[in-house]
Amino acid sequence: MNEDKVDVFNNISVLIPAFNPDKKLTVLVEDLIKAGFQNISVVDDGSSEECRSIFNHLKLKKQCHVLVHAVNMGKGVALKSGFNYFLNNCSGCIGIVTADADGQHNISDIIKVSQRLIENPHKLILGSRNFSESNIPFRSRFGNILTRKLFGFLTGLKISDTQTGLRAISYNFAYKLMSVHGDRFEYETNMLLECRNQDIEIDEVFIDTIYIEENKSSHFNPLIDSMKIYGVFLKFMSSSFLSFILDIFLFSMFTKLFYRFTPEYFIIISTIVARIISSLFNYNANKNAVFNHKTPDRLAIYRYYVLCSVLMLMSGLSVSATWFVFKGSQIFIKVIIDGVLSVMSFKVQKEWVFSKKYDLESL
Repeated sequence: MNEDKVDVFNNISVLIPAFNPDKKLTVLVEDLIKAGFQNISVVDDGSSEECRSIFNHLKLKKQCHVLVHAVNMGKGVALKSGFNYFLNNCSGCIGIVTADADGQHNISDIIKVSQRLIENPHKLILGSRNFSESNIPFRSRFGNILTRKLFGFLTGLKISDTQTGLRAISYNFAYKLMSVHGDRFEYETNMLLECRNQDIEIDEVFIDTIYIEENKSSHFNPLIDSMKIYGVFLKFMSSSFLSFILDIFLFSMFTKLFYRFTPEYFIIISTIVARIISSLFNYNANKNAVFNHKTPDRLAIYRYYVLCSVLMLMSGLSVSATWFVFKGSQIFIKVIIDGVLSVMSFKVQKEWVFSKKYDLESL
């Protein structure tokens, strides 16, 4: 047997989360055993009674350990259950490979990402599919392209396949992933974001794209699960919208007040006063509800107000200059300009203001 493959089988564990699987799961596990993998974990994530015989069959195999959830808890929780078992029982392994239970991953591709992790133990290895191929079902193409484009726009990370279930993860990174938020498919996206927080490089291995029966066995809902995946962004937009309404109301009220006293600077002054008040609400909403920044970090508020000051000046100067040139409604001009600035604000707040890199506990 090839020496590189022996290293793979001895040093890499395989984790398969499963919810209501069919016989493709049994075939996958048996093929992994035939290939030589010695440590396979399967998580029964609250599957129905009809699937009991599949898991009972897998329990008889000495290379396979079955973990059971009493009820369906989601793919994110299933992965963390598998990571927990791996961390407690496989300390001698370099890492763990996650694979889907629906037959979408070839054994050769599982070996490929495993070998890449052995060669690059400090990276997260993704088994990425090619979505330009004609055999891709529409809902899979739509969900993955939407997620990839939006993810790249918001984070700056250019990844071909953000939703691939084939991933090779080092022992140390698996330990850190235990504290990452997310119960369902959004957990896999949060895993990628954690790479940014931990300065872990992402590497991609291109794999075969396999869809069986139009991918009917997939539990991924393109609309609902995409909304969950981007829940942080949606909450940020909600927080920004409420702050924006408050800011516009105060701005409208203050422009009428300050125009009487200083017609040359009334827009700038109104912008500053309104933003100071609305930003207090926005800071607390983003810190506690959006980015879940619970750890002690006294500098977060200073970073926030540095950003707030820059955006406030950009908004005030842009609105003022635009109004003096084109006239029209100051409110309409402010809506357009602040809408553009809010996208910039999200990225800076996520990656700088409320980033885990700047927690006092990590300094």
